Amino acid sequence: MDALHKPAPDETDDPRADARAAETRVAETRVTPMMEQYIEIKAANPDCLLFYRMGDFYEMFFADAETASRALGIVLTKRGKHQGADIPMCGVPIERADEYLHRLIALGHRVAVCEQMEDPAEAKKRGGKSVVRRDVVRLVTPGTLTEDTLLDSRRNNFLAAIVRGKPSSGSDDARFALACLDISTGEFRLTECDRVRLASEIARVEPGEVIVSDALYEDPDVAPFLRSLPAVTPLGRDVFDGASAERRLTSYFAVATSDAFGTFSRLELTAAAACVTYVERTQLGKRPPLSPPSREALGATLSIDAATRANLELMKTLGGERRGSLVAAIDRTVTAAGSRLLAQRIAAPLTDPAAIARRLDAVEFFTRESILRGVVREKLAAAPDLARSLARIVLARGGPRDLAAIRDGLSAAADLAGRLSADGLPDEITTASRDLRAPDPALAEMLSAALADELPLQKRDGGFVRSGYEPALDEARALRDESRRVIAALQARYADETGIRALKIRHNNVLGYFVEVTAQNAERLMTPPLNATFIHRQTLAGQVRFTSTELGALEAKIASAADRALGLELEIFERLAAAVIAAADAVKAAAQALAVIDVAAALAAVAIECRFVRPEVDGGVGFCIEGGRHPVVEQAIASEGGSFVANDCDLSPMSDTGRGRIAVVTGPNMAGKSTYLRQNALIVVLAQAGSFVPAARARIGVVDRLFSRVGAADDLARGRSTFMVEMVETAAILNQASDRSLVILDEIGRGTATYDGLSIAWAAVEHLHDRNRCRALFATHFHELTALANKLDRLFNITVRVKEWHGDVVFLHEVVAGAADRSYGIQVAKLAGLPPAVIERAKHVLGVLEAEDRTSPARKLVDDLPLFAPRIAPPKVAVDPHAEAVMKRLAELDPDDMSPRDALEALYALKQAARG
Repeated sequence: MDALHKPAPDETDDPRADARAAETRVAETRVTPMMEQYIEIKAANPDCLLFYRMGDFYEMFFADAETASRALGIVLTKRGKHQGADIPMCGVPIERADEYLHRLIALGHRVAVCEQMEDPAEAKKRGGKSVVRRDVVRLVTPGTLTEDTLLDSRRNNFLAAIVRGKPSSGSDDARFALACLDISTGEFRLTECDRVRLASEIARVEPGEVIVSDALYEDPDVAPFLRSLPAVTPLGRDVFDGASAERRLTSYFAVATSDAFGTFSRLELTAAAACVTYVERTQLGKRPPLSPPSREALGATLSIDAATRANLELMKTLGGERRGSLVAAIDRTVTAAGSRLLAQRIAAPLTDPAAIARRLDAVEFFTRESILRGVVREKLAAAPDLARSLARIVLARGGPRDLAAIRDGLSAAADLAGRLSADGLPDEITTASRDLRAPDPALAEMLSAALADELPLQKRDGGFVRSGYEPALDEARALRDESRRVIAALQARYADETGIRALKIRHNNVLGYFVEVTAQNAERLMTPPLNATFIHRQTLAGQVRFTSTELGALEAKIASAADRALGLELEIFERLAAAVIAAADAVKAAAQALAVIDVAAALAAVAIECRFVRPEVDGGVGFCIEGGRHPVVEQAIASEGGSFVANDCDLSPMSDTGRGRIAVVTGPNMAGKSTYLRQNALIVVLAQAGSFVPAARARIGVVDRLFSRVGAADDLARGRSTFMVEMVETAAILNQASDRSLVILDEIGRGTATYDGLSIAWAAVEHLHDRNRCRALFATHFHELTALANKLDRLFNITVRVKEWHGDVVFLHEVVAGAADRSYGIQVAKLAGLPPAVIERAKHVLGVLEAEDRTSPARKLVDDLPLFAPRIAPPKVAVDPHAEAVMKRLAELDPDDMSPRDALEALYALKQAARG
């Protein structure tokens, strides 16, 4: 009995327990072949999340899994151990990979996609523990996307490279080169500029990713700007090596010299080479069909800085939405490429009156030809996105539907070319019509003959080649389909022989073909005589699965036929893709032509719909808008059944040789001053972009730079208050505006104390008038500024009319000559719902303040204040006679006639004289 209750020995004293523990420790530290492969591939791509293909999933491990789990909100699990610790793991299904990629890229991550490079069956032939060969086939970064599911069809996705040169002699301002390319469309542009213009160019392009050298990224002068951009990737010096730049660029395009593309500076070549080098690295040697780089001349487009773009809401509202922006209000394009081109034109209006006129001619042509416009837009609506489909095909990411897009796009191009072949077409339409004919019609015919009516998304799914196109393929398909009918017949025979009507022959990727019966019927197949035919394979909760020798042989036959059919289809796909790639230049030309025609027809459509007129754009400094309207606000009001009040704006010089004028705009809040300011700026953007404008008549002298300081916002992340942001933006305007610029300023100086603000606004108006000499609209509540119209010859006053009715204010939204004498702030506060007690107290305080103010009216203030500093002679500074004598001796010296010894002696003599 005692023996039965003898306590068990301590396991620490058991040699077998020690051995088991040691084996466990070894097993936990041993790296499996698969994990060894993963670690090796991950080590080669340390800055990327690694999508590691395992069957039907992309798996992530270790820190990548933890990062992706948090970013995507997916479950974090574990798989085995590594160095004694659990291995974190998470995964995404292959069919939803693009969705998850999009989310990761939007969060700023880079992803390396690692695919299985062989069939698992091939790996098994090398041994039971052999690992399937895998390798990274692509690096997915924000600036190198090509999939429709990852891109906005209406916007370009540019990759930008920034290179800085050394300051030139006598200048502290370094030069910068900016290269921008979109691998999804092939566009490639270069420009060289200064630091100020660089920020404007980046704001215009809105790149998806910016690459810079490590040194530039760490430079304290530009690091704050670079780190304010959404996706910046610092790279090693070899990418930005100027000595090898031309060789790398010419190698990419397979040309002998970059002179074939034009004349580029050393900086521009370095930036361009950096872009193509990065593309080759992320695409692992594949080369997207880029157009040769084209140089954008400095000053060829209207310069608009980031603050002005945001204030005017050109591409998106201040809330970040496209709806409510200028481009959304006028976009009537029917193709993705047309929408992108329209956005480019709005982002970068021209400054050459002749080029603007060519665009306006094309729009006017379609406004006159209403029937043709309707037919053209109907044909365009059927044209797919040729450029992006071409890019995917070249990068071996295309599928059957991309081939179909090329087919349909080329067919639409040929159809439109025939309809736009008449004489007398505008230059832009004539050029586009010629480019529509660039592709060989035989390519579209070949694609039409080869592709089926219904196409799968992926080429690996098969079934995309039309029956009758390839006899060998038809034969393989017939064998495959006949075998499947044999399967159906075998299922019927087995059901009769067993008496199990519910017997089914099914298929999955693990077991292949198998016989499935319910659990109640399974026993019949496991007992004589049926067990001689049916071999048990798998038992599930409600079903049992079997196979047979006959079924196994039939499966092999089917697999062989299906594999042969798919192999033939893939061969046909590669032939078709090769034919498309060979015609890439012609396809790109046709794609661009379709976009140009779409934009012209769309702008004509919006001009007719919204009553826009053709503007007169010339090389002068005139600015006369009659009956101008805000294109976005007008549509919003019209949607609610209202009508927009049109207003004139004339900033033209008073003589042919004079400068543009400045209007001081006064009036109450909510009266429409900001709308009035913005609408005139937007009319300039539309006119110089080549669009008709919302006005009864418009005559505009080309604007070189457009500045807007409207609204209030802070930038706390950079330590800037609302007033500081206002002053920074105002400083940029006063330092950069020229006599050909248009400036709109709203409420300058309102973010600080009254007299501080009034002083700043006063000085800013004088500076605009005397130094910048630009055309400007200056809205203010400082009514004292209206008196400046009597002192400054190019300044005049306009105001927004209102009426008071029983103590309330009625906004008429009419802009007329004159000045407001009050701002009606209390009435607006009442409309906003302030408590009645607050309103009454405000009225009392206002009465007291106005009574005090009457003792020093604005006109007296103007008379007492000196005008802008340059109008005043600088005070004379007393000169020290001793210093004057030294300066006189210095002036008498002639260094060219002096030996080094004479110069040294003279220097000592001057030094002695200076000491007295």
